[in-house]
Amino acid sequence: MSDAPNRWRIRSARTVYSNRWITVREYQTVAPTGADALYGLVHMHNLALGVLPIDENGQTVLIGQQRFPFGRYSWELPEGGGSPLVTPLEGAQRELSEEAGLKAEHWLQLVGDMHMSNSVTDERAYAFLAWGLSADQSFAKDSSEELSVRRVSFADALKMADSGEITDAFTLVMLYKADHLLRTGGLPPELVKLMQAQT
Repeated sequence: MSDAPNRWRIRSARTVYSNRWITVREYQTVAPTGADALYGLVHMHNLALGVLPIDENGQTVLIGQQRFPFGRYSWELPEGGGSPLVTPLEGAQRELSEEAGLKAEHWLQLVGDMHMSNSVTDERAYAFLAWGLSADQSFAKDSSEELSVRRVSFADALKMADSGEITDAFTLVMLYKADHLLRTGGLPPELVKLMQAQT
């Protein structure tokens, strides 16, 4: 498929709000249809980074925390924001250490340059499978986060996704992409053995 020939045109732009994580901009635009349109965009200063770790027993790590926007508790894979000044892999390694207290010997990219919610934000996401895990405390936890750590089999994490117990979109993408690769022969044999250990 090719891109549509008509693109959005910007007449003017202004910053409505900004902090260390986001900038909200308002645009007066001309839509691809030719109609005038007001557009609000949330610019994310960091990349979204996620990790699906698999330990020697075929278990993954879920992180539990209270999420402000929905006022509810959420179980998620290790994920967070990382500086665009370092590679996504370096940022993901930091997230795994910071949230789960782990490092990994082996890494495989699951998702590259995924657009998280492309109608309102320019946020870009990268995710990795990680295995060969060991303890690591190189990075301190974020002072605003009270995290719980839970280990479940990869199969049970998929069940939590299927049942709606996991609602975080990034976590769902990582789990279902990994499951697809597992089913279609897209993963290294040693990782397949681990992920199937408790299925």
